[in-house]
Amino acid sequence: MLHLRVVCPPEHTTRVIGLLEDEPGATHLIVLRGVAVAPAGDVVEADVAREAADAVIERLCALDLDHVGAITLEQIDTALSDAADKAEEAAPGEGADAVVWEELLGRTGEESRLNVTFLGFMIIACLLAAVGVVTDSAVTVVGAMVVGPEFGPLAAIAVGLVRRRWDLVNRAAVALAIGFPLAMVVTAGGTLLGEWAGLLDVTAVRGGHAVDFVYDVGVFSLIVALLAGAAGMLSMTSAKSAALVGVFISVTTIPAAGYAAVAAVLGEWQRCLWSFGQLVVNLVGIVVAAALVLLVRKRTWTRADNGRPLSTG
Repeated sequence: MLHLRVVCPPEHTTRVIGLLEDEPGATHLIVLRGVAVAPAGDVVEADVAREAADAVIERLCALDLDHVGAITLEQIDTALSDAADKAEEAAPGEGADAVVWEELLGRTGEESRLNVTFLGFMIIACLLAAVGVVTDSAVTVVGAMVVGPEFGPLAAIAVGLVRRRWDLVNRAAVALAIGFPLAMVVTAGGTLLGEWAGLLDVTAVRGGHAVDFVYDVGVFSLIVALLAGAAGMLSMTSAKSAALVGVFISVTTIPAAGYAAVAAVLGEWQRCLWSFGQLVVNLVGIVVAAALVLLVRKRTWTRADNGRPLSTG
């Protein structure tokens, strides 16, 4: 269930109430007249089944309430209510299969912003990957995968492509275009510092190691990237965020960037190029698979609205 709050001008309140009363997937309707200050107006609240939320939001936006008022959604973790159970039963489909597009746009838009926090995580993850490469520690490399924040912008690019939100695509692309090079430069500097301090043994990095999978690009690299992108987007659209951890562990974007930085400092240009190739393959594969999942869900997820199918697109 999702909690819906609508702030609307008084002249829209009756229509909003009627809209929610006619929606079988909505319940716990509350009307607070004249309580909103900025923007001024009434507040209408309801709990909506996830599978009905996208259609409800679309109708509210058709009333221009996203401009003259406000529409907010919050996830409800627990709802002890027979009315809520009936609303979920009345709403067509399953909540886990529903895509709430505005929620997805808001989530990916927030995670794709270029800010100090994003850059900090990128740098830390890349440095962790470099440490894993130098110490031949697969565990540390996996830790770098988990810390890396790159899936947010990659998901944003996929959502932007499917929804034709080029502003979202551009914002996410800028975050990646600045984040990866900056993290690699800092990692290269850390590698030079470690070599100068005697912490880095050049001979220890060369040869066969447990972390060689980071730069060993091949057909399975693309397969893993495609599967990870599909699983990640399924996780985001179905609100099953726990699965994202598995996605982070399965892709080698950050480790490939860290390995490329270390290899460049050590003059291992072949491995540097292979690592960069691994990075590109994973980035492209994730975006392509995530976009395909969204296209499939966009075409398959429809709901009945007064006897006619209402597309989520």
